[in-house]
Amino acid sequence: MRQPLIAGNWKMNGSKAETVELLNGIKAGIDQITTSEVAVCPPFPFLYLAEDILQGTPIGHGAQDCSREENGAFTGQVSAAMLKDFGCTYVIVGHSERRLFNGETDAIIGRKYALAVEHGLTPILCVGETLEEREQGKTEEVVARHLDGVLESGGIDALAKGVIAYEPVWAIGTGVTATPEQAQEVHAFLRERVAKKSAEVAQGVRILYGGSMKPANASELMAQADIDGGLIGGAALKAGDFLAICKAGDANA
Repeated sequence: MRQPLIAGNWKMNGSKAETVELLNGIKAGIDQITTSEVAVCPPFPFLYLAEDILQGTPIGHGAQDCSREENGAFTGQVSAAMLKDFGCTYVIVGHSERRLFNGETDAIIGRKYALAVEHGLTPILCVGETLEEREQGKTEEVVARHLDGVLESGGIDALAKGVIAYEPVWAIGTGVTATPEQAQEVHAFLRERVAKKSAEVAQGVRILYGGSMKPANASELMAQADIDGGLIGGAALKAGDFLAICKAGDANA
């Protein structure tokens, strides 16, 4: 049985005061969560707050991206080693917004994934299609390509040390959510593709859903056989909503 993972991607939101309030709000309710693994990914400047406030709790924290380089003259970038130094356990790689706004290719994302694993972080690999690609029947082609970028760079052993998050681009921040059946179909396809390399890894790897999951639909989504939690965007910015999704993870564990 795979332990559900509920991870909050805060994106570029929050002030110092708001971050403290949100972290304390989640911390105050974490005792209600009995089974799900819980993690938050604040913006870079607030990672030190997460490290401090969440110390001694079961709540993990991670970053929203890392550099594809180890170190050096790369102004504005943050390395995997630096994230580890701030107590991070997770790092998101390949988010559709990074692909779209920063031109990140599957090769770049594969390199980031490999560095994260090398430095003891658990990468959360985002895969997902645009509305146009879905309408053209290319969903499986696109998510397979995103997944294969990591398999080609790090192999199945690297994939075993990470998490996959299916994030249909057409459902991110739009309020539109894939139906549980639509999401399950893609999750099952991803697991089957991993199984072609290793049945053992396919059985163990967690595949999260990340397209506008919220308290109202979390339970139904996570009741699906191959949905092992959520990568939460907007709903992660409210402690009550985020904890409600964590409880839904518990109920479906």
